Amino acid sequence: MNHNPTTNRRHYVVTYDVSNDKRRNHIFKTLHDYGDHVQFSVFVCQLTKRERIDLMATLTDIVHHNEDQVMLIDLGAAQTDCQTLIQTVGKAYNPMTATFIV
Repeated sequence: MNHNPTTNRRHYVVTYDVSNDKRRNHIFKTLHDYGDHVQFSVFVCQLTKRERIDLMATLTDIVHHNEDQVMLIDLGAAQTDCQTLIQTVGKAYNPMTATFIV
């Protein structure tokens, strides 16, 4: 059994289109708990299957299904360097580095 913490994780781009400020802020705060905010309505997350299911369930409770849209785009295994999966025009994608305060 492999105990590498990234073994069962996958990269996801999560983007949302929500016009209501309260719901949009709630979605932003929820996604912030799961990944890195990289653009206005875009996050990059490394999720296990369980985390993805939990996130989807939480988002399902927040969105108005006839008005809002949240998209999860699977970029593949987390062992893959995310920078090789994302192409940009203009400024390069620079993943945020985790900062720990002790």
